[in-house]
Amino acid sequence: MDGICIESLRTLCHTDKVKWTIHVLNRMRERRISSDAILNAVLSGEIIKQYQDDKPFPSCLIFNKDFAAPLHIVASTDKRNVYVITVYIPTLDDWEADYRTRKEL
Repeated sequence: MDGICIESLRTLCHTDKVKWTIHVLNRMRERRISSDAILNAVLSGEIIKQYQDDKPFPSCLIFNKDFAAPLHIVASTDKRNVYVITVYIPTLDDWEADYRTRKEL
């Protein structure tokens, strides 16, 4: 099973093929996270989880620690565009201290 490759997302970000969902635009405003912070996170972050069953396209969870706080971005691609689905700052309530591992409840 193939997953999303971070390099393909980065290439699409460099060519301005980024589509912002209404959901992520709302979350960005609520959480005061800029589009530049998200793009920089994709360009320098890492994929920590693949969601192969997401529709209409598989998606992935990207982690980056270069923001003012750790940042998680859920993104998808149709190979022509990157779709930024949501963004949030992970908390230690749900994540281990590395912010890559979800706590088991």
